Amino acid sequence: MMKTETASAGLDLPPDARIGIIAGGGSLPVEVAAGSAGQGYPPFIVLMEGEADRLPELCRYEHETLALEAIGSLVPLLKHRRITHLVLAGEIKRRPRLTHLRPSLGLLAVIPLVVMALARGDDGLLKVLARGLEARGIKVIGAHEIVPDLVVGEGVLTKAAPQKSDRRDIEAGFAAAKAIGALDIGQAAIAVGGRTIALEGIEGTAGLLDRAKLLRGHGRIAGKTRGVLVKCAKPGQELRADLPSIGPQTVEAAHAAGLAGIAVEAGRSLILESPATLSRANELGLFIVGVAAAEPSDG
Repeated sequence: MMKTETASAGLDLPPDARIGIIAGGGSLPVEVAAGSAGQGYPPFIVLMEGEADRLPELCRYEHETLALEAIGSLVPLLKHRRITHLVLAGEIKRRPRLTHLRPSLGLLAVIPLVVMALARGDDGLLKVLARGLEARGIKVIGAHEIVPDLVVGEGVLTKAAPQKSDRRDIEAGFAAAKAIGALDIGQAAIAVGGRTIALEGIEGTAGLLDRAKLLRGHGRIAGKTRGVLVKCAKPGQELRADLPSIGPQTVEAAHAAGLAGIAVEAGRSLILESPATLSRANELGLFIVGVAAAEPSDG
């Protein structure tokens, strides 16, 4: 086994650094923006049109809206705003429609990269995008480097703790989540009674939990059977973007699906809106645990 790379704890920024945030949906862009501003680096926010959904909190900073199909103008925009460091934060639910891309000199340079990345899947797209930006002088950094407190540590984070049967579910869920992660399909699985009963697909974790809720409602999962949602980084995960995360909505949905708790990969996962997430888990009696998981070596 080789040592698994973990999200680094913080970042030393030069005094003249200028941080930009590509903001998708959810609370992560808000937390990154607040963390950046709190360190004396007021961010510039690129609001992804139709994706960013926490506009009142994001629009208090300098910002500009950008359509996915106008991605070719991203580099000129960042250069114009003198951005030196860029964070990709939040969920982007759809891909740009290549037939609707707006022509630009910047786009002509990145179209081959985008097409190649789309063929490789989500994580491939993130890696190629990061390399393309850095080749143009903009350093891509992870949300966890701006707000290291978001990274889940190892151990039980809630009042409730996993039982022996839950540990079997966690082991089964991790194995399944790593397997689909290797195929770049998803980052999560649900295990009940020591076996995996549902895998995350394109619908994301919310859709996965909805399916588990339906299965329980239809009697496919015994009413009193416990179960665990497991989330972990993909093998070879691009740690600067798309780290697995949980938040208050995850806790609510896991409870609605009748699960006993949530296990996430320690050091390579994020917990968003942490006080609210842990408080709600405690109110509902769910456990949240960070579990170390090493990746197998290629040899």
